[in-house]
Amino acid sequence: MYKFFSLCLLLLATLSAQAADTGWLQSPEHPPVQVRLVQNGPLDNSSGQYAALLQVRLADDWKTYWRSPGEGGIAPRLDWQSSDNIRAFDWRWPLPDRFHLLGIETQGYQHDVNFPVYITPENPETPATFNATLTLPSCTTICVLTEYSLSLPLQADLALDETVNHHFQQALSQVPRPATRVQAGDWQWDEAKEQVSITLSNEAGWQDPQIFIDDTDTAVFSQPVITTNGSHLEARFTVSSWDPALNLDGEALIVTVADESLAEELSEPVAQGTLAATASAQPGLLMVLGYALLGGLILNIMPCVLPVLGLKLNTLLLGERSRAQVRRPLLLSAAGIMLSFWGLAAFMLALTWSGAQLGWGIQFQQPGFIGFMLAITALFSLNLFGLFEIHLPSRLSTWLATRPGGGNSSHLLQGMFATLLATPCSAPFLGTAVAAALASSPLVLIAIFTGLGLGMALPWLLLAAFPGFVRFMPRPGPWMVKVKWLFGLMLLATSLWLLSLLSATLGSTLSLLLATLLVILPLWSLLRRHGMRALVFGLAGISLTGAVLGGVALLTQERWVTPAKPELPWQPLDVARIEQEVAAGNRVFVDITADWCITCQANKVGVIQRDPVYSVLEQDNVVLMQGDWTRPNAEITDYLRAHGRAGIPFNQVFGPGLPSGRDLEVLLTSDRVISALEAAQ
Repeated sequence: MYKFFSLCLLLLATLSAQAADTGWLQSPEHPPVQVRLVQNGPLDNSSGQYAALLQVRLADDWKTYWRSPGEGGIAPRLDWQSSDNIRAFDWRWPLPDRFHLLGIETQGYQHDVNFPVYITPENPETPATFNATLTLPSCTTICVLTEYSLSLPLQADLALDETVNHHFQQALSQVPRPATRVQAGDWQWDEAKEQVSITLSNEAGWQDPQIFIDDTDTAVFSQPVITTNGSHLEARFTVSSWDPALNLDGEALIVTVADESLAEELSEPVAQGTLAATASAQPGLLMVLGYALLGGLILNIMPCVLPVLGLKLNTLLLGERSRAQVRRPLLLSAAGIMLSFWGLAAFMLALTWSGAQLGWGIQFQQPGFIGFMLAITALFSLNLFGLFEIHLPSRLSTWLATRPGGGNSSHLLQGMFATLLATPCSAPFLGTAVAAALASSPLVLIAIFTGLGLGMALPWLLLAAFPGFVRFMPRPGPWMVKVKWLFGLMLLATSLWLLSLLSATLGSTLSLLLATLLVILPLWSLLRRHGMRALVFGLAGISLTGAVLGGVALLTQERWVTPAKPELPWQPLDVARIEQEVAAGNRVFVDITADWCITCQANKVGVIQRDPVYSVLEQDNVVLMQGDWTRPNAEITDYLRAHGRAGIPFNQVFGPGLPSGRDLEVLLTSDRVISALEAAQ
């Protein structure tokens, strides 16, 4: 009898535990994600709330979003209106991580995430059942929107489970609390700059702060530029919006602040204002100038320049000349070098402005710009590896370097010609300067070329001030060839990184082919010129440099910009109409997309909204149909299932030549889209 009674108690306890837990739910169409809702302990009589834990398991590289998802996401949503005897539901959000994919920035969670939730019954004395539908987006390179039906009968006297409570308390500790240590300062909105500045103070100081602003209905806030000074912090956000009349003046923003042992949340209204330059702008400019100065200085030891500089110095310093007679030509030559680099800066400014007018843009994230920079760095790299040479005739170089001159203008021209002589060897620095200059403001561009000019002119200036320094100048020798190869290797790594940024546009096959070619050509030149031993060292150097620079590149990859072209005339997806349009001789381009699908946005920015695809899609015989899966849509879900797809992006092309349609790759490329549209004719 005792055993039977114990067995009944155990059975009741088991049933009770099951009743307080939905169990792990998994969609057969999307197995990488599992969810569970479990009650954590009894009803809290003091607050009249039930505590529960919403658990999400994300396999491999799958991610989901925070309540404020960022540029390319949508927040998980829970519809609980059909619940029995439930008055309120409070979802608590742990601190998110920032993710970058294909240049789009999002905020969310990866792997396992636990959300503490509080459920308030209408009447605590009456049994309550929490019924809800959880809509959960999850993304890798594709994005899937999955619904889960949750049903949890709540128990007022449920025993506390230590494991569940441990996970609940751990998740609760990661949820930001109302601010007590962090104080709000001056919050400003600059409409002209489309920026928001948040100033905060923390008496304990700052270590590694992270600042998030909740997106509004019309505005999305970028990852901020943060500057700290003791207890003071300023975070500068760039604001993106689809509303041309966006005005945040007076709007209360919700700000989340995280730092070591700190996670707090506060809200303040922003006021209209004019933001000054950030505190970090000047040090950043000085750093750019310093790097350019070093780059210009190193130009003097390149094989094209150092021998010529030596000849020039021998002409000036070894003759019967006074110090004044030596200084004036050197100072004028240094001025000629500076004038040359300022001329290059003016050319770069003209190129930048003309490019912007042509719609090419000056943003480093533009595929056209990246392709241009890839061509420059690749050609300069191959030049340094010796696959081809750019030289002025040797007699002309010697004449330019040793010509005594007949006046101030002659010495000035000699400095300008020295820059001309340096140009074929200046690839590592001019290539970098062009990249930074075209992606930056005119002030930074001028600083870069001023630094390059000062660096190259520095030996001339030092020798003008201290002629005895000629004894410390390095002599030309074989070591210069090794330096040249080192710079070539650095530029090769830069080229491969730029190629990786273009892989979504070019396609994996073409990108891999170009990468292989960029690696094989320098190795072939190395083997041909220096033998097998040099080839082995070259392979080791390429591997090491590629690993280091590749890692740095991934950490500093910037986000894509919004395309400038107007939106295409999309029509809602109509499956029955596709066949009618094909019968009428038209082509149909189908785009299943969603606001939260980051790969969809990358395809839009990188391919669909750009020529040549954009111009073809504008043609009269092309019908554009778009299925918006931002919210659950049974028709779109059925359409995807009918074509064996569980996630998006999903693009198809139909036409008289492709009556059954052709499915396109997840990552679109211009060539594949154009090829499919041509085949559909």
